[in-house]
Amino acid sequence: QVQLVESGGGLVQTGGSLRLSCAASGRTFSSYVMGWFRQAPGKEREFVAATSWSGSSTAYADSVKGRFTISTDSAKNTVYLQMNVLEPEDTAVYYCAASTYIGVRTTTPAPYEYWGQGTQVTVSA
Repeated sequence: QVQLVESGGGLVQTGGSLRLSCAASGRTFSSYVMGWFRQAPGKEREFVAATSWSGSSTAYADSVKGRFTISTDSAKNTVYLQMNVLEPEDTAVYYCAASTYIGVRTTTPAPYEYWGQGTQVTVSA
């Protein structure tokens, strides 16, 4: 049974940084694409970033390019999202997702097979 468990969310001031972690278990993820999505109150879930497990292919939403970095640690079966220069507009629940059937440029949530429970990120002005 696949499990994705996010952690690392919290409250941070504008311009600050956070690193989110997604611990994956229950499967060998070497062939999976791992993604991060976020959902703010009253808004649809939106794509943030995705990576192949090897890290050789990555993709980012325009709104986070240059500020966020997605990476993996195979030894720990963990995916990270390093978020720098945070803005109030980044406030949302952040979700980790996984799929073996898509490429990193799939930016819609529906094709992802597995989801974590989410972690709240709040950026104060």
